[in-house]
Amino acid sequence: MTDRKRPEPATKATRKRGRELLDAIHTAVLAEAAETGLPGLTMEGIARRAETAKTSLYRRWSSPEDILIEALHRHYPQETPTPGADDLRGDLVRALGLLRGLMEDPLLGRVLLALAAEITRRPELSRRVSEEVYEPRGGRFTGIVLRHYADLGRIDPTRVTDLSLDVGEALMLKYPVDHPGELPPENYEARIVDEILLPVLGITSDAPHP
Repeated sequence: MTDRKRPEPATKATRKRGRELLDAIHTAVLAEAAETGLPGLTMEGIARRAETAKTSLYRRWSSPEDILIEALHRHYPQETPTPGADDLRGDLVRALGLLRGLMEDPLLGRVLLALAAEITRRPELSRRVSEEVYEPRGGRFTGIVLRHYADLGRIDPTRVTDLSLDVGEALMLKYPVDHPGELPPENYEARIVDEILLPVLGITSDAPHP
């Protein structure tokens, strides 16, 4: 009689910990927000997608929105304007190009659209995103450029207002809201800069500018 080889016992899945777990949770919350929108975001859905226990989430965060805000802060890029402040138009176009890059991302783009839709109904969420995502990264992309040029005396600082700081990104995000399923067309960033931002700053197309 020959001995039968006993099957190897099944090994349990390795539990995620530390940075690996945090990465999985951040990826999960972005995927959930992209799929369900913010109103459908739940701790249960995030935990299931991250393959972790719901109790693991509550040890660090109080709500799904807390996790989403942290994930957005981590993935949000930061604009770096020309050190010498000698290419205002180029810096502004590139700044809006960073936003386009986010919008074109298959995951983050959908999250941004979901966030934009929710912000229109919830002003307190808009403030939170500004304070916890944009400002720690230096502010909105065009805002970083405008403050940099104003600080170096290259543009009139009185022209750097809440409206001039917001209008570029607002127009970029408004386009897919008005044209569902579409991203802004090619050269849209340049049009915003040439037709809106530079005139708001008191700079005309036939006048020299930084």
